Amino acid sequence: MQTPLCDTFGIEYPIFAFTHCRDVVAAVTKAGGLGVLGAVGFSPEQLEIELDWIDDHVDGKPYGVDVVMPASYAGAGELDGDSGRESMAAVLDEMIPERHRQFVEDVLDRYEVPKADGESSVGRLLSWTHEGARPLIDVALAHPIKLIANALGPPPPDVVRLAHDHGVKVAALVGSVAQAERQVQNGVDIIIASGYEAGGHTGEITSMILTPDVVDAVAPVPVLAAGGIGDGRQVAAAIALGAEGVWTGSIWLTTAESDVAPVVLEKLLAAGPTDTVRSRALSGKPARQLRTAWTDAWEAPDSPGTLPMPLQFMLVADAQYRIGRSGKRELVGMPVGQIVGRMNSVKPVRQVVFELAEGFASAVDRLGHLVEG
Repeated sequence: MQTPLCDTFGIEYPIFAFTHCRDVVAAVTKAGGLGVLGAVGFSPEQLEIELDWIDDHVDGKPYGVDVVMPASYAGAGELDGDSGRESMAAVLDEMIPERHRQFVEDVLDRYEVPKADGESSVGRLLSWTHEGARPLIDVALAHPIKLIANALGPPPPDVVRLAHDHGVKVAALVGSVAQAERQVQNGVDIIIASGYEAGGHTGEITSMILTPDVVDAVAPVPVLAAGGIGDGRQVAAAIALGAEGVWTGSIWLTTAESDVAPVVLEKLLAAGPTDTVRSRALSGKPARQLRTAWTDAWEAPDSPGTLPMPLQFMLVADAQYRIGRSGKRELVGMPVGQIVGRMNSVKPVRQVVFELAEGFASAVDRLGHLVEG
């Protein structure tokens, strides 16, 4: 299961694992893959703590960090990165219509979600902007990371140069050939072709179509296939389509090391592929997640419609916090891909990695016999 990317990063398997849980990052890396910590939910101070912990638990093996620097968002170019997070938040907060705030409260009242207890998650919202992501990148590059990945658009050229100056490779997620070509023009080292089946932000082209199209368009730049990958046979299919590895995310949510809430874990284990939906309810951009009463509410006739990024996340961040604390099953959700239908038991990360490798080997062996025959 060796590809050139394994040599590039010094890993045993070309399995890249996106997760917001540091324990999963460390476990994947120690099992021979490359764990990638999603930084969007952390302040710079929190990210420093997380990366310090990872440094102490990966035995010197490689890992990466994922940030979000969207190609477009409300307030782009108007925010002053030197003015402080509080001032930037205030500028964006004024852009949120009162009608939307009232709608959120109405939905929460309908399901009897308790009021907030004084804590807040709104402080994380600026990580969804260039101004908010740059401090996270500075923190990440102060650690021995080997990869920075970016979602929702090409990372700025100066960020790519900064990463390269630190000896760090840059990857970026795409949902089309045109997006992949723009990423390469910006100097990105690795393209992640994220198909329609994927969890979180994703486009409208399925992996079976997107992966080979992107491979052909950007060669010799290496491509990772993403979306609908949770089995060794799917890894083999990705490699057969020309990818040099796989970018996985959803399958780590139901591992023993994952920190998802018990009610969410229970829903994930019970869900099938049709229990997910692409919705703008979380961030303002289409993101695949569990279908819930919350996502349904944003599609209902009385919905005011979602706001552009990062205003939608700003609007709903505290509501999501309150929902999570309340444990209201009908409202609680999680970004996850259609592969959730195969995520029906809790397994240690190491077992998941080895099963992917073994399934890949079995699929390749079967194909070899067919060719020989």
